[in-house]
Amino acid sequence: MTPLPSKAQIRQWIAENPTQANGRDIARAFGIKGAARGDLARMIEEIFAEDGHDRTPKAKREGMPPVAVLEVLPPDADGDLFARPLEAGVPTDGPRIMIVPQKGDPALGGGMRILARLVKVGAEDHGYEARLIRALGTTAHKVLGIFRKSAEGGRIQPIDKGSDKEWRVPRDGMAEAKDGELVEAELVGKRSLGLPSARIVARLGDPSGARAVSLIAIHQHGIPDDFPDAVIANADAQVEAPLGSREDLRDLPLCTIDPPDARDRDDAVCAEADTDPNNPGGHILWVAIADVAHYVTPGSPLDREARRRGNSSYFPDRVVPMLPDILSGDLCSLHENVDRACLAVRMVIDAEGRKLRHAFTRGLMRSKAALSYAQVQAAVDGAPDAATEPLLPNLRALYAAYASLKKARAARQPLELDLPERKIILDDDGRVTSVAYADRFDAHKLIEEFMVLANVAAAEELIRLKTPLLFRVHEEPSPEKIESLREVAQASGFVLAKGQVLKTAHLNRLLEQAEGSEFDELINITALRSMTQAYYSPQNFGHFGLALRNYAHFTSPIRRYSDLIVHRGLIAAHGWGKDGLSDWDRENLDETAKLISDTERRSMAAERDTTDRYLAAYLSDRVGTEFAGRIAGVQKFGLFVKLDETGADGLVPIRAIGREYFRYDEASQTLTGADSGMVLGLGQRVTVRLAEATPTTGGLVLELLHVEGGSLRPAPRGKGYAPRKGAGFKAKADGIKKKLTRKRR
Repeated sequence: MTPLPSKAQIRQWIAENPTQANGRDIARAFGIKGAARGDLARMIEEIFAEDGHDRTPKAKREGMPPVAVLEVLPPDADGDLFARPLEAGVPTDGPRIMIVPQKGDPALGGGMRILARLVKVGAEDHGYEARLIRALGTTAHKVLGIFRKSAEGGRIQPIDKGSDKEWRVPRDGMAEAKDGELVEAELVGKRSLGLPSARIVARLGDPSGARAVSLIAIHQHGIPDDFPDAVIANADAQVEAPLGSREDLRDLPLCTIDPPDARDRDDAVCAEADTDPNNPGGHILWVAIADVAHYVTPGSPLDREARRRGNSSYFPDRVVPMLPDILSGDLCSLHENVDRACLAVRMVIDAEGRKLRHAFTRGLMRSKAALSYAQVQAAVDGAPDAATEPLLPNLRALYAAYASLKKARAARQPLELDLPERKIILDDDGRVTSVAYADRFDAHKLIEEFMVLANVAAAEELIRLKTPLLFRVHEEPSPEKIESLREVAQASGFVLAKGQVLKTAHLNRLLEQAEGSEFDELINITALRSMTQAYYSPQNFGHFGLALRNYAHFTSPIRRYSDLIVHRGLIAAHGWGKDGLSDWDRENLDETAKLISDTERRSMAAERDTTDRYLAAYLSDRVGTEFAGRIAGVQKFGLFVKLDETGADGLVPIRAIGREYFRYDEASQTLTGADSGMVLGLGQRVTVRLAEATPTTGGLVLELLHVEGGSLRPAPRGKGYAPRKGAGFKAKADGIKKKLTRKRR
């Protein structure tokens, strides 16, 4: 006979399975049968009596149960912790539950699960207080998916690419979700054989709705998209900054230059020729940046929320801002013809684009115009409009200064990757109408060079003043990554020299070799993949990609918390006010760097997933269509092909390539046919047919039709495709094979 579990074991099981806390489920979990069930039932009654559980059915209760499993929410603007109930049948939209810590309680944080005793109170901002009984660990694993209703409850089909395992939802965990609805659910109970059991915690509506695409990514990656009431109140209380002790910069011909659909404007520029006879051909550049630090002060609700978000996240149909719209879209945004607080830097460069000196100031500016890149380019090219005509002298000076900065850039040799940006065009209903590569003007490059120079000046200034800051760090790639790039380059007929300290100039020479060739895009993509990911750090390890020793982000404080920290450092170092870098900021700089590096990666992943889903939706009605593309990735399970028309990536499964066995070579990134000797490798031109497009996951499945002048013969149904072994095709494969063999000797 199976022995009875202890009370501690039963309590632990109830805490981990809050939706199954009845005698039948507990008996089944511990394998208790027959007469022993009576003894187990008495133990359960004693536990519920001791812990204060109400045995009345949940549907008949008024309010919350006396003991419940809760999820701890992130601290609010005042640092208080609140929680939401996790038990099925308990309303999540009921009165707020505030956690009241007792002496000796462990530290709690957002996402933790706890067993707590609930006490009803009549406080103004919460209806219950929770006192900790036991911490249960972090929140259960969550999934986002499509709910499919069944007689027993339902199932959830995950929308994650690569995940085909469904989750079972019992009747009491459905949360009234409808069939076909997009839902968020969390795992309940212990993992065991069969489908994992889940309870729905949020209903997100129609997954096929055009504007659900970015919403899926936002929820899937845990990006906060609602501002707490205290943060909104803090933002609403802000008023325009007065001139006060600021330097009056309103007479400078500053203007903003952004995309036509810019959601915030945090930088303005102007330039003029330097009249100093000791600097012939030199220029004076001004870069003015929104003074976000004036409004988002250390320790305020706005500050805590901005730090938690780390950065704004941008999607084709929406933006999830770091700051509420009254700041990001109004008070901090450098709109034309209105006074705006700013931090500005005046930089003097010589005719070769070298920065001779700089000076920072806290000022009040007034933008003369809000221009687009295309407008500025057209004006300088001889077609000004009403907005750019009065600013032509300034615009020409900007381009003259840029010509000098290009010389300095050429001497410095930052990494010159050429990777066109995809732009997804949506209609008013949020549906994709086209996918195009965004225009790239000299006006774009001009602004980039001005911003880089201002960022360098900010880093150098804070180093000089011995003030802590967050550097933007980009370390050089690992030897293993560079060796992989070298192998791809050699297989493509190019050279990346060995036996020397790697510099960006060496990589640029490789990119120049590939420019204009059929391997141009391949080498650019492979070079990008060989790079390490940039991050924030209080320690300065330099910026490899930009070939700069000192670099910090200063130019975008509306959308990046890192820049706000740099602004505060400048304010504190120059004594410009009490809203500079606080003691808390200094003490927690390492933690802040880690946090905002993580939130940046989170946003990048969400933005990438959204693009994939939009592209899959756009292509979903073109299943069966043939596309030209290039092999962009090789794995043992198949090929990744980048389509020329849209830049979308699709998978050709290994089973769909041919009848023969294909050997995967990780070093050369190739698949080689065991019978034909056909080699499939990075960069090869291919023709594919779209076999499957799944908008909910962003997945594309392709069929391989032709490879660089050769062709593939369809295999019998269910066996993929077989390669044609033509003489010309075989010769091509042998050529690549010989090249790889020579390389390995």
